[in-house]
Amino acid sequence: MNKKVLLLCQGAMIAAIYVVLTVFINAFGLANGAIQIRISEALCILPIFTPAAIPGLFVGCVLSNIITGCAIYDIVFGSLATLLGAIGTYYLRKTKFLFTLPPVIANGVIIPLVLRFAYGLPDAYWFLVVTVCVGEIISVCILGMILKVALWPQRYFIFRNTEEKENN
Repeated sequence: MNKKVLLLCQGAMIAAIYVVLTVFINAFGLANGAIQIRISEALCILPIFTPAAIPGLFVGCVLSNIITGCAIYDIVFGSLATLLGAIGTYYLRKTKFLFTLPPVIANGVIIPLVLRFAYGLPDAYWFLVVTVCVGEIISVCILGMILKVALWPQRYFIFRNTEEKENN
């Protein structure tokens, strides 16, 4: 199979799943705002399995932010936070737990600024940092680790990435 086609398909599927999960959780008011548990962020662990997850997560976040009616600054900078988190996860993919931290840190730094300036939330910056980080910890560190454990035994079959098979 052509590796470029495989990576394109993997990225597209990850983007689609990200959008579906975000739209679902948005129905409960948890996709955006000061208190958010965007369960789609659990997918930010997927760069440990395939580099196709990096653009897939970015595109999924951009589309999700557009569909859920986010402000332009959130579409741009919120999506960049997810991109930075995914890149960090990819580079830390060989660690046991540290790979979950880049999305938490990127979103914890960037999203509170977006909430303050794009939406005019009057909450203190550090309060927003805490609420965003707690949501990311739930999504990435807890749900993401559950996802990793579930996918790990079938990783070669699901992601068909021979490069990772040789490196692990």
